Amino acid sequence: MKPTRFALTGLAAGIALAGLTSTAQAQESWTMTTTWPDNLDLIQIDRHWAELVNHLAGDELKIEFYAGGTLMPGTEVFDATETGSIQAAGDWPGYWAGRSPAFSPLATTTSLFNGVDYLNWINQWGGFDLYQEVYGQYNMVYLPYGITNNESGFRGGTPIESLADLEGKRLRLSGRDQGRVLEQLGGSQVTLAGGEIYQAIERGVVDGAEFSTPGVDYKAGFSEVADYWMTPGWHQSASVFGVMINKDAWDALSEETQETLKIAAEATMAWSLAWSEKQSTEGTAQFLEDGTTINQLSEEDLATIQDITNEVIVQGACEDPMHAKVYHSMISYMQDYAQWRDVSVPFNMSRVTDNLPSLEDIEACMNP
Repeated sequence: MKPTRFALTGLAAGIALAGLTSTAQAQESWTMTTTWPDNLDLIQIDRHWAELVNHLAGDELKIEFYAGGTLMPGTEVFDATETGSIQAAGDWPGYWAGRSPAFSPLATTTSLFNGVDYLNWINQWGGFDLYQEVYGQYNMVYLPYGITNNESGFRGGTPIESLADLEGKRLRLSGRDQGRVLEQLGGSQVTLAGGEIYQAIERGVVDGAEFSTPGVDYKAGFSEVADYWMTPGWHQSASVFGVMINKDAWDALSEETQETLKIAAEATMAWSLAWSEKQSTEGTAQFLEDGTTINQLSEEDLATIQDITNEVIVQGACEDPMHAKVYHSMISYMQDYAQWRDVSVPFNMSRVTDNLPSLEDIEACMNP
């Protein structure tokens, strides 16, 4: 059997070599980086996709992946991908909300979607096309390939046991809408890069901070400087990550290779949700072992947050048409899914709430 197997292997190699020598188009080589440095575990999502593409694409495409900060600062990867200086970059869409508010809900929502909602919406309720529409304005194709569920919440040196404790607190928080909600709750938003949070908590520059899920937070060392943890992370009820691809680089690929990249993104998305939840489970246990005190907000406090959030979402939608279009799609999905979601309790897969932002008010802003 061994000689036969060797003969077959040699024949296959010969056919492959003949194909390569007769093909005019050379293998595509891409440079890819990300917003995440090696010491932040979110880079594992980017790396998983790049490695999967390299495995599946064969001789059609080779991606050379670099950790965030090794080629350029993380803040520069958007421009580099748009202009074609690099072919691809992993990101979190919310970082680009200064360019268009529509990037914010493509990244996360305040007290709205959970992780499965993003999975449903992206793959079956039109979300994927909206990513293309928003990123397409910047000469890019976008493949969402990562989802993490509810983020940790706020960590700091002083306890936050209720909304009343937010009064006067300086809290590191990402996102325009999130900041607007926090301000109405009596706190003030502080903007810091992820790598600056540890020292900011340690030195008392902020009273508390949010960053990511428990697994990511623990590996960032936050149990060393934050004795208290407020849950749930209403500010980011789920998050999406993906890869920005320069449009010219994308168009240079064959349709088959483009489809391979999409398949790799879908597979990575499913993997990321389970991976993140496992990391969150382990991270929570480690925080508790280190003596962290967890305080959970009451149902009444969460209801107050939802009311304020709904107003803030409508406000933001009325300020920007694309922002409105994205939220209109999201809320329409939740309304459409609600009947099946509710009759399948307790085995349903979605955020359960009937207190949603007003679709009618958003439509009024879209069609003044």
